[in-house]
Amino acid sequence: MAALGRLVLLVIALVLGDKAMAADLENTIYLDVPAGRVVIEMRPDLAPATCAQIKRLVGQGFYNGLTFHRVIDGFMVQTGDPRGDGTGGSGHPLKAEFSSEPFVRGVVAMARTSDPDSADSQFFIMFAPAPSLDGKYTIWGKVVSGMEFVDQIKKGDPADNGKVADPDKIVRMQIAADAQKAAPKP
Repeated sequence: MAALGRLVLLVIALVLGDKAMAADLENTIYLDVPAGRVVIEMRPDLAPATCAQIKRLVGQGFYNGLTFHRVIDGFMVQTGDPRGDGTGGSGHPLKAEFSSEPFVRGVVAMARTSDPDSADSQFFIMFAPAPSLDGKYTIWGKVVSGMEFVDQIKKGDPADNGKVADPDKIVRMQIAADAQKAAPKP
């Protein structure tokens, strides 16, 4: 039944545009990338602590201007590292919140080291399904609009684990409810 509800919301969103993209603007992220706006529906039902941390960091402007430092064509795009090399974070590691949700195109999940409890601020968006990741990384959201803009992010060198020379950057990342409040009234 939940899948049917999501399908109905998606159809409404496609007809009405970004304003209808998410019924819960407090748990929706606007990720502006060079090519356009990506709308991410957060999943606090799967990862409440992770979603709370992402919202806190977004509210602080932490992600604005950060690079997409690791992009593997056909696999995923990674960002969220203030150092830009995959070694940095906000300094607030999270406990893993693994779920049975599958890794499909558009899933947003936390990057981490081999330690399951090492996720912090870095996250990745899937270009394609990756069942090998199922149950091993914290999923906290899904792209509901703008995946075509994610597809346009500059790709990295496959011979260097997706490292990107002169990478694209996050233009701005904001909570949809805050963006709506800040929008000029007609």
